[in-house]
Amino acid sequence: MSNSIETVLPDFKIKWAKKGDVTIIKNLIYELAAYEKLTHQVTMNKENLREFLFGKRKYAEVLLGYVNDQPVGFALFFHNFSTFLGKPGIYLEDLYIQEKFRGRGYGKALLSYIGKIAVERNCGRIEWAVLDWNKPAIDFYLSLGSKILNEWLINRVTGDSLLQLAQSFKQYEKK
Repeated sequence: MSNSIETVLPDFKIKWAKKGDVTIIKNLIYELAAYEKLTHQVTMNKENLREFLFGKRKYAEVLLGYVNDQPVGFALFFHNFSTFLGKPGIYLEDLYIQEKFRGRGYGKALLSYIGKIAVERNCGRIEWAVLDWNKPAIDFYLSLGSKILNEWLINRVTGDSLLQLAQSFKQYEKK
């Protein structure tokens, strides 16, 4: 895949993030966290981003959106797998466009490019979560044909609970 994807939107380009873009990615993540009122949950740093996005094992991929060579947004995604479909899928962890650049089609361009990637990679679906209070994002996603899955609840284990879960495997280990 080419590193830079031209679009018909005035001055808007999509680029695959490279190792040298870690500071840009970090800054956009902080902006997203501030918008979502979740800065208190941000613990990532550039070293972790560099290792997990561009290291020996890449855990996620990042697309950056640029207007006149200025980064204005990003999409971070990774593959999951649907046992029911028997196919890979894409999980969109974050899609963010800076507020002053919203409403110009940049978010839709990024999301539709991920759709193109999903089809090229023979994925069965794209999934993501949205905060229940974020009506502009919900309306945007619905306008693209997404469905809100009210019957599925997201579960999360982090921090001490994750450590406890991992340690609880000791009871199953064969000695």
